[in-house]
Amino acid sequence: MPAPVIEMIGITKVFPGVVANDGVNLEVAEGEIHALLGENGAGKSTLMSVLFGLYERDGGIIKIRGREEYIRGPNDATALGIGMVHQHFKLVHNFTVTENIVLGMEPRGFWGGLDLKSAEEKVVTLSTIYGLKVDSRARIENITVGMQQRVEILKILYRHADILIFDEPTAVLTPQEVDELLGIFNRLKAEGKTIVFITHKLKEIKAAADRCTVLRRGKYAGTVSVKDATEEKLAEMMMGRSVNFRIDKKPAAPGNLVLKIESITVAGSKGTPAVNNLSLDIHAGEIVGVAGVDGNGQSELVAAISGLTPLKTGRILLKDHDISHEPIRRRNESGLGLVPEDRHKHGLILAFRLDENLVLKNFRRAPYSSALGFFRFPAIAKYADTLIREFDIRAGKGAATPAKGMSGGNQQKAVIAREIDLSPDLLIVSQPTRGLDVGAIEYIHRRIIEERDKGRAVLLVSFELDEIMALCDRIVAVSKGQVVGVVSAEDADERRIGAMMGGVAQ
Repeated sequence: MPAPVIEMIGITKVFPGVVANDGVNLEVAEGEIHALLGENGAGKSTLMSVLFGLYERDGGIIKIRGREEYIRGPNDATALGIGMVHQHFKLVHNFTVTENIVLGMEPRGFWGGLDLKSAEEKVVTLSTIYGLKVDSRARIENITVGMQQRVEILKILYRHADILIFDEPTAVLTPQEVDELLGIFNRLKAEGKTIVFITHKLKEIKAAADRCTVLRRGKYAGTVSVKDATEEKLAEMMMGRSVNFRIDKKPAAPGNLVLKIESITVAGSKGTPAVNNLSLDIHAGEIVGVAGVDGNGQSELVAAISGLTPLKTGRILLKDHDISHEPIRRRNESGLGLVPEDRHKHGLILAFRLDENLVLKNFRRAPYSSALGFFRFPAIAKYADTLIREFDIRAGKGAATPAKGMSGGNQQKAVIAREIDLSPDLLIVSQPTRGLDVGAIEYIHRRIIEERDKGRAVLLVSFELDEIMALCDRIVAVSKGQVVGVVSAEDADERRIGAMMGGVAQ
């Protein structure tokens, strides 16, 4: 192997109530793609945040290119040629795509002001080179989550770092975009770049990485050559047990009609229809999946059903009750549950504690509130503790942990726990396993199927085609906000669904 460009020796990082990194070792060779694997809360992001200077280590040594360094902040890391794409976006929402990418390294004009034209030209050129097309003038608040991820990747490429850290960069990308990104990794490697790639997706590790370091519950569990390790072996190293990759489910037994969508049209951020004359039925006891490339109306469809976005035309019926113009709370009380695409924006109140987030939809009810409207905190804490155990939500202070202090995967588990536990008649799950490890994915998939088997209607929106095909009883392919085709699980194959996602009717 080439000489190590990164050596992290005995790294320890302690937060109140939890040891995030406990004497962790990491060695990355120059010019390699090195995967960092571990279950949610294993300390992967914390370790990379220490390397990038977001956290100061409590113990251990960091060497960059053989020289011991004390990294006090991101500016020190940047000076050492280290760049990081974060799992949770570091973007200014009222700035444009271009302004975010060049922020801190702005090209200047003759009088010292921002040369916006030159900046936009550089962004367009960079996005074209790497196949990450973006609208350079769009504001961040008006673009999709997937597009925001592309902006984050372009930010690090713009800064020409030699050591590139990617924290779950594919979590919001479509399968085609993932393939493109892995191709980018290989091109960067050919240019001499060193990449540390945090992911839960074992297929991506096998496809892109040279070596893989595994963390388990904050400790170093080993480093292996990827070509010599199977996905099953990597999963076992990560979880400390064998993992069942096969989803076992019995045939669906659809019952009464639960959701009926009649020719709805929903406006997108630019005023043009994002959902265009779309109709869809979902019955009790079935999982219906929506498959489509990001940006083809899936987000707007979910927002319209849940009440976050108004309809322009059409109707939405939940158990024969017209909810087209009902407020969100009444839709929830009518039996609608939602696991949103963006857990930070629509799933959690980050400043609230975990237990407060877990009762956001039922805090008005007994036993969590008295007849006079006073909260009963012991009952809320007891309920939260039950969900924490059942869904394996890892939080340093338990129910009292602020949501913003939890890892992304555990935040996702909290949202899923709250929605599934309420057992709604219609459960909408949008990107339910984004950022989750294989053990958590195994559990969440089982719970979704259990909800179906209990007679719930489930609408699944996912960019993971494997997930759609494994879980769903019917698959609806959408393109440009319209239904292109509907196939049963038995008749589905990747090529056929992929063609429909591209707008080709089958």
